[in-house]
Amino acid sequence: MAAGYLEILRAKHAARLLTGTLVGRLPNATAAIAIVLFVRAEGGTYSLAGALAAVYGVANAVGQPLLGRLVDKHGQPRVQLPAALVSALAMAVFAFVGADPLPLAYLSVAAAGLFTPPLEGGLRALWPAVLRREDQVHTAYAMDAVAQEVMFTVGPLLVTLCVSVWSAQGALLVLNAVGVVGALSVVVSPPSRAWRSAPREAHWLGALRSPGLLALLGAFLFIGVALGSITVASVPYADDHGGDAVYGWLMAALGLGALLGGVVYGARRWAGPPERRLRWLVALLAVCYLPLTLMPGAVAMVALTALAGVFLAPAIACAFVIVDRHAPRGTVTEAFSWLVTTFTVGASVGTGLAGPVVEAGGALWGFTVPAVAGCVSLVVLLATGRVLAAPTASGVVAASSENDPNRAAEPRFSSGDRA
Repeated sequence: MAAGYLEILRAKHAARLLTGTLVGRLPNATAAIAIVLFVRAEGGTYSLAGALAAVYGVANAVGQPLLGRLVDKHGQPRVQLPAALVSALAMAVFAFVGADPLPLAYLSVAAAGLFTPPLEGGLRALWPAVLRREDQVHTAYAMDAVAQEVMFTVGPLLVTLCVSVWSAQGALLVLNAVGVVGALSVVVSPPSRAWRSAPREAHWLGALRSPGLLALLGAFLFIGVALGSITVASVPYADDHGGDAVYGWLMAALGLGALLGGVVYGARRWAGPPERRLRWLVALLAVCYLPLTLMPGAVAMVALTALAGVFLAPAIACAFVIVDRHAPRGTVTEAFSWLVTTFTVGASVGTGLAGPVVEAGGALWGFTVPAVAGCVSLVVLLATGRVLAAPTASGVVAASSENDPNRAAEPRFSSGDRA
């Protein structure tokens, strides 16, 4: 796989597009952590921090499909760069004004989330045009997934580094400025400027007319809740065990665990329908959330947090294969966007829910939320087993849409394993 990655990176524009997309998504990947730390530094409560992070996430979830539709209609440069600028400016307003007045704080974080550019979906649309061979496209998806987990591992450390060296306000400003640079690098590239969306079947429900996709979205809503609640529950634990540095390591460990799990999952091809495999992965994910309630010392807790992330990337990678199988013809891009959106909404609900829970019962109660949410996700998958039954022959991905013309069997990784 390493040789395949090098081959992809040598392709014209590939390294630039991958790097620019990852850098451009850095503000979105670190927003919840940066907002929580900023509000805490300003003297705000955990409930307020969780609520503001939740507003950002919900606005981001609403904006991604809308901006994606505009990208399909008008092209990437005319949408992605203006959106990145508006999002960065809105977050700068929040950084300078703070949580008082409260309505302006909510409005600014909502605008920042709403206008976050859909760079991830844009990159997935560009790979078939940049890489002409089918096997190269699938390797690019694998490399994309690994690189994103690296970003989610390094991102929290960058936030805490900025907070330590400068301030929580500085972290918000620097990360969003860097994000604009990343978006600019992508949209001025020849592939981005030349890309146009293929025609798609018109329907007012679009991809949501698929019962199987709706069942999958229901399950991943609760996986998002689990992930979002860990973000908030880890703050009071870190306060009692070393402060911001411990918090950064906990969040980085979560990403590192997902990275390692994704590498192992992608190292082989899997037999049997992905729907059945997803149930096992989600069950293991729920089980790995339970040890967090033990709350041992900082080193052991970092290890448990890494374990909690191990099955996250495989579960999401498997879910993306199921999206391909259940998405109505011509709606694969929209279906992928809905999965990312649902996951983001779940994470936002998790951050908003964990704040009051932490205030009522401390970090212990906060860490029970991901365990419960993981179990609920598994129940949804079990209850909708017949709906999720493979619509095509086992191991064959349904005919793909305009952004995945190769119609091949399951790739080793899926792109977009984070919101």
